[in-house]
Amino acid sequence: MQTKNTFNTKKLGLFGLVTVATLGATALANAETYTVQKGDTLSAIAKKNGTTVDEIVSKNGIQDANKIYIGQKLTINETTEEPAEIPALVETSTYSTQSESNQTTDTNLSSSEAAAKEEIAQRESSGSYTAQNGQYYGRYQLSSSYLNGDFSPANQEKVADNYVASRYGSWTAALAFWNANGWY
Repeated sequence: MQTKNTFNTKKLGLFGLVTVATLGATALANAETYTVQKGDTLSAIAKKNGTTVDEIVSKNGIQDANKIYIGQKLTINETTEEPAEIPALVETSTYSTQSESNQTTDTNLSSSEAAAKEEIAQRESSGSYTAQNGQYYGRYQLSSSYLNGDFSPANQEKVADNYVASRYGSWTAALAFWNANGWY
């Protein structure tokens, strides 16, 4: 949906800088890495790999220990960084898991489709099901008329999936359109 939200533009600028900085990192072939999964936290990753949050933050140049990304590759036991593609933002607390209300729950999507869907949600509303911008509402900034008065997260997910399928065919195509036009 087209929005006139300057917040999204500023966020995209910062997101682009983080992406460029992360993609510019070099890697050793022997670096042990962990790929961030939906629902991960740095504390859980550290515990699972016998290290600390501070070590992971330091080794990966993470600026905010409460923000990691689905698909991000974290160096665990080496001193170099692995280039990471950042398809989707996952805001987590270092010491607890992320709230279910801020996660895309459709498990029928491929990882690239889920990442594209999450990316659009983050750009449109920072993942909030209650974000408002004039006539647009919710996680995907859908027109209120599309939601037919049902602003529940489940309905927002269903309507967004139907909208994207009918207009673009896939979430990755919708994200490509968003990248080219600043809206979907």
